[in-house]
Amino acid sequence: MGRLRLCFMGTPEFALPSLAALCAAGHAIAAVYTQPPRPAGRGHAMRTSPVHDFAAARGLPVASPASLRDPAEQQRFIGLGLDAAIVVAYGLLLPAALLRAPRRGCLNIHASLLPRWRGAAPIQRAIMAGDRETGVAIMKMEEGLDTGPVAMTQRIAIGTDVTAGDLHDELANRGAELIVRALAELEKGKLRLVPQGDDGVTYADKIEKGETRIDWAQSWNKVHDHCRGLSPFPGAWFEHANGRIKVLRTTKGSGAGTPGRVLDDALTVACGDGAVRLTELQREGRRPMQAEEFLRGTPIAPGSVLN
Repeated sequence: MGRLRLCFMGTPEFALPSLAALCAAGHAIAAVYTQPPRPAGRGHAMRTSPVHDFAAARGLPVASPASLRDPAEQQRFIGLGLDAAIVVAYGLLLPAALLRAPRRGCLNIHASLLPRWRGAAPIQRAIMAGDRETGVAIMKMEEGLDTGPVAMTQRIAIGTDVTAGDLHDELANRGAELIVRALAELEKGKLRLVPQGDDGVTYADKIEKGETRIDWAQSWNKVHDHCRGLSPFPGAWFEHANGRIKVLRTTKGSGAGTPGRVLDDALTVACGDGAVRLTELQREGRRPMQAEEFLRGTPIAPGSVLN
């Protein structure tokens, strides 16, 4: 079987296992497209994306246009003479001219069981909604938002205390395995595409800062899902005398009380119904800590009410 001539389009760490897998499978990577450098950290120094760093270290040609709408930029892409483009959390919309350019189309690795959780934040939204199952899908792209026909899926159970960070890593690796299988079928002309149905469509909107604060008046399971769905980034939080505290991991607690009241010396907090125990926290500018270590530096007495 001959190698496919591919363009890889991705930006964050989630895309790295897929790019590595395509290289290991022997496909020819004609170009890697990623978003341009962005200011990051306290000094706001310009930082290239994880995909940019990975590709450059392996001598792959990298392009980082701010937009793909420019006709000259589109002609450069068309001129690559691609068999297919592989898109993984790229972050820029592909105009119709680019979707049509590769001979066998553009394939997207999407971290959900489509048509559930189309859009920007499928991993976080699945956990925040209390879903017990998610997965990864290989989809042929079209102009609609994650509306294209699906070639392959793999289902994954969401454990009771699993965070978005945990699920992110698992789905990234599963997606890498699946795209290699999908391209093997594509080479043989046997990749089967199934149109998405209209039932069960939901949208995973981008996480906004205004929805990250913890509302202790919610039931314990909603508070739990909120915290683990936003962990490690951007992080669910509450205010304390020492500043904003992120809650990175929780589990079901026992007891009841006024929402937000600390019920014991193990950071069990009452919710609108039931309680959660905070097991991993992070102060602003500090590293994440287990609750026991956190309390040694930031005492929170039983009976305190968290804002």
